[in-house]
Amino acid sequence: MIQVADRLRTVEEYYFSKKLREVNLLIASGKPIINLGIGSPDMQPPKKVVDAISNSLFDKNAHKYQSYQGLPELRQAIVGFYKEHYDVNLSANTEVLPLMGSKEGIMHISMAYLNKVDEVLIPNPGYPTYQSVTKLVEATPVFYELDEANNWLPDFKALEQLDLSKVKLMWVNYPHMPTGAKPSKYLFEELVAFAKKHEILIVNDNPYSFILNNNPTSILSVDGAKEVCLELNSLSKTFNMAGWRVGMVVGDNKHINNILKVKSNMDSGMFYGIQKGAIEALKCSSMWFSTLNSVYYQRRDLVWKLADALNCTYDKEASGLFVWAKLPAYLKSEEFIDLVLKENHIFITPGTIFGTKGEGYIRFSLCASTEALEEAIARVK
Repeated sequence: MIQVADRLRTVEEYYFSKKLREVNLLIASGKPIINLGIGSPDMQPPKKVVDAISNSLFDKNAHKYQSYQGLPELRQAIVGFYKEHYDVNLSANTEVLPLMGSKEGIMHISMAYLNKVDEVLIPNPGYPTYQSVTKLVEATPVFYELDEANNWLPDFKALEQLDLSKVKLMWVNYPHMPTGAKPSKYLFEELVAFAKKHEILIVNDNPYSFILNNNPTSILSVDGAKEVCLELNSLSKTFNMAGWRVGMVVGDNKHINNILKVKSNMDSGMFYGIQKGAIEALKCSSMWFSTLNSVYYQRRDLVWKLADALNCTYDKEASGLFVWAKLPAYLKSEEFIDLVLKENHIFITPGTIFGTKGEGYIRFSLCASTEALEEAIARVK
């Protein structure tokens, strides 16, 4: 009997891959499911973005293999985007690498830097892919706990008490998913200092900085950050382009080159038309963000009403594409969401998929129409 690789014994199928099969079976059986689980934007990208991909299809180079480093004009658009919105200076030639979604960057970075003996600091709660990729490359996850009492920010005193001798990489994600916590004024400075002290590469995963947030920030805005930090970013949430798979990793040339060694052996470049669309997206004015967020503000108000109806509490200062809500005492996350799915035909994400610190919490997505959210409220009431 042919055995799978040992690495596959360390991970499970992604939660949404499994759970959405169950949800889709319910839909197929005629159940009117309202999906508030996954953060897949349901609105359209900017029209000029769609026009750009359409118009590009007859360009002479449209259907050829593309550069592993992306079109020069795409890298330049990323540079302009970072300068305008984050006040970060980058070199288009050496400090930018476009990605087919930032999720692939998590794998590329891990493959570029981690050996079996290495350890990785992973937030709890946090994006499950940090843990699964760490296990797939056979490194060891070391969880650092985030707590509501500390606004879901790292506890540096607790971090300093850990044995950090084998830690090579640290994942951070601010604005935070799933909690929506925003970085404090000094958080990125503390992280850079921590990284330098312990010779750890910190990667900030930053796809939510424009959603319900008036102060987008980048860890690379801190002096000296490029020496010890990388940043992942994505067009998925910011421009409603999740299915396009467009992201980027930015940072110092030596780190970008190391990641490119992995990436160039795993794909043959992003489709030309998607790059052309991404260029136009990155040039959008502030009016785009205002218009986008006006919709999300309306939806968030409705999700708050839904959370109230379910006797949950939440932080009205949080940002991002989700509402992270605390259940009444003694209720278990997965039992609760299964009950709501069965009785009210509403799918909500249990906090436990983000780690043990997610127990007692649930996460609502804002990627549903106001009509669907109003119907969800009516069902619960």
